[in-house]
Amino acid sequence: MSVVKINVLTVPAEMREELERRFSGRAGIVESADGFEWFELLRPVEGTDQYMVYTRWRSEEDFKRWTDSQAFQKGHAQAGGQEQGHGHGQAAGQGHGHGQGPAATGAQLWSFEVVQSTGPASGS
Repeated sequence: MSVVKINVLTVPAEMREELERRFSGRAGIVESADGFEWFELLRPVEGTDQYMVYTRWRSEEDFKRWTDSQAFQKGHAQAGGQEQGHGHGQAAGQGHGHGQGPAATGAQLWSFEVVQSTGPASGS
């Protein structure tokens, strides 16, 4: 059964562009992880300052292997002597640093099991 991890990042308006640039700059890293199925960075449209980082994994074990990997650690490098990240097992309140200071002022990790899923019907 697939699992979904959603990182909820609180991002001040002045850091939105920077956060998106940082994610764009590391595109392709997670896609090579064993068990990885899907990634989306969701930008808030109105009424909130929270981005959502959606990832889907074949299993909880695959996600755990990813968060323990060197590639994950490199992608979530320390910034300014403070450990940064976007919630994957790290303390809430730490930002999405990538070596340049936090872009987010807070982070939460939500975990779900996929119970039902559907996609577009194939047409002829």
